[in-house]
Amino acid sequence: MTSATVNEYGGKLRGVNLGGWLVLEKWITPSLFAGLRATDETSYCAELGEVEATRRLHRHWDTFITRDDFAWLARAGVNAVRLPIGHWLFGKDYPYHRAYGEARYPFVEGGVAIVDRVFRWAEECGLRVLLDLHAAPGCQNGFDNGGILDVCEWHTKEEYIEHSLDVLEKLAQRYGSQPALHGIQVLNEPSWDIPTELLKRYTAEAYHRIRRHCPAERTTVVFHDGFRDFREYAGFLQAPEFRNVAIDIHRYQCFVRSDLDLDIFGHIRMSAGELREEAATIVRESGYRVYCGEWSLGLDMKVVSLWAEGPFNHALEAMDEFQMAAALRGFAAAQLLAFEQCDGWFFWTYRTETTPEWSYRDCVDQGIIPDLGRPEQMAGIRAMLARAK
Repeated sequence: MTSATVNEYGGKLRGVNLGGWLVLEKWITPSLFAGLRATDETSYCAELGEVEATRRLHRHWDTFITRDDFAWLARAGVNAVRLPIGHWLFGKDYPYHRAYGEARYPFVEGGVAIVDRVFRWAEECGLRVLLDLHAAPGCQNGFDNGGILDVCEWHTKEEYIEHSLDVLEKLAQRYGSQPALHGIQVLNEPSWDIPTELLKRYTAEAYHRIRRHCPAERTTVVFHDGFRDFREYAGFLQAPEFRNVAIDIHRYQCFVRSDLDLDIFGHIRMSAGELREEAATIVRESGYRVYCGEWSLGLDMKVVSLWAEGPFNHALEAMDEFQMAAALRGFAAAQLLAFEQCDGWFFWTYRTETTPEWSYRDCVDQGIIPDLGRPEQMAGIRAMLARAK
């Protein structure tokens, strides 16, 4: 199945992730964690207690991203947002984990109202929404973004898996009729250590749960590749029995030693060569819609990793300000060209407090990523292309 075929379910998505909002990550919003031992949302809520955690997170939810941000995204030519959510979204019905300590239900309630707002703002601003189960009970990857750092036990208890499925069905039931809903992602970044067959069983059941409320004509069901070759899913969830299914790949260049050792030219070559060819192959051969659900301009693991150790050979070291700006523009352009082959891409993330190379808004404001919403800028690009012909 080619990309042209799967596009019957909608045009290309050019989007951003709304990270650090309903699922905390310390590196995105370090101010929230100031003075605390906490390293993730679980320890944050457990350390502060219900009253104080509720006060702080409700203020964060109301201020970190607002309707003005959705309006800015629309003006900037973005047409979709990927919204990470935690398994605790619907209140005190989730299984216990020892990381909660004495608090049976540590997580702050009220996030559903924020998701409701997202759909209202998205419809008003002409954006599509991809809901993403980002943090599952027991944690599916051991990352802070999975809710519990250094724990990966989601796949070890049936109650964790069943609760995840229940959350997906509740999402489908509540938001399935929303005009702005594009899709539901069944699980973000399950660990490479989780057996592929278990992930397939879970994903197939998730598909059926979602389809009870969201027909294929309206809603895409998305699954992450689990950090493995797409060929491991050969024949899985294919038409005609299964329709409007997308595979999600995440591509960063700052977490593997060999990537960290590259200079900027190596990163650009990787983006324009290896990643471009890989994206084209997955689009051509997988039989799914293909999304690059996360990518960034991050080049230094220290910025985002609580477990990172040095030393680091930063790709931009020894460059002056002009050279760094040119390097980041080239790096952004090479990745955009690679991922434009997919049915959609989502930059990670929309906003950060201290790391502009991970902030889409900062990158657009600084001219590193093109502002798709500026007619004069796009007209200039089209004129250049016409002259080149």
